[in-house]
Amino acid sequence: MDETLAQIHRCGVIPVVTIQNAGDAPALGRALLDGGLPCAEITFRAAAAEAAIRGLTQAFPKMLVGAGTVLTVEQAQRAVAAGARFIVTPGFDAQVVDWCLAQGIPITPGVATPTEINMALAKGLHVVKFFPAEAMGGLKTLKAIAAPYGAVRFIPTGGINPDNLASYLTLPQVHACGGSWLVSKQLIAAGDFRTIRLKTQEAMALMALARGGGVS
Repeated sequence: MDETLAQIHRCGVIPVVTIQNAGDAPALGRALLDGGLPCAEITFRAAAAEAAIRGLTQAFPKMLVGAGTVLTVEQAQRAVAAGARFIVTPGFDAQVVDWCLAQGIPITPGVATPTEINMALAKGLHVVKFFPAEAMGGLKTLKAIAAPYGAVRFIPTGGINPDNLASYLTLPQVHACGGSWLVSKQLIAAGDFRTIRLKTQEAMALMALARGGGVS
């Protein structure tokens, strides 16, 4: 497995970040690191995404920083130029996938159906994003669509929170979980990085419990 994808698995949780002010990136990175999570996905839902990726990677070169909500090849190019080490898309876009594969950049495209999983497999991808997880039926749906695909691992994103995180992470098909609850844009805008650190610590504790077999 690609080392970046292996690192995502070790992290267990991917903070999905929408940041309005790139100047907040270093403080956000410090809060995540202090909470025990050396990973962040900066989404292109905000204009500051590219600058935030650059600021975060410059402040913390060893932190695993990726770009999310990537909709075009141009956005992927900008993200990688800024320092992003992986790309996440909300759906399956063949052009973005092909560009990332040509550049050797790990990409986890969004899928919600077996057809889309087949499309990913045809490109040689074995780690995909299950999105929007809860809206698509959550654990029940994920178990059903994952059953025929023993070699595929999923990153459920969308509706993940402290109440269901551990349940998702106990599934062997789940590579990691993505979520914005611990890095909400409201907390970032308010400069409440202490709460982000505490939420991150809580998420890491839940992950440890789930992977240790303590959650049914």
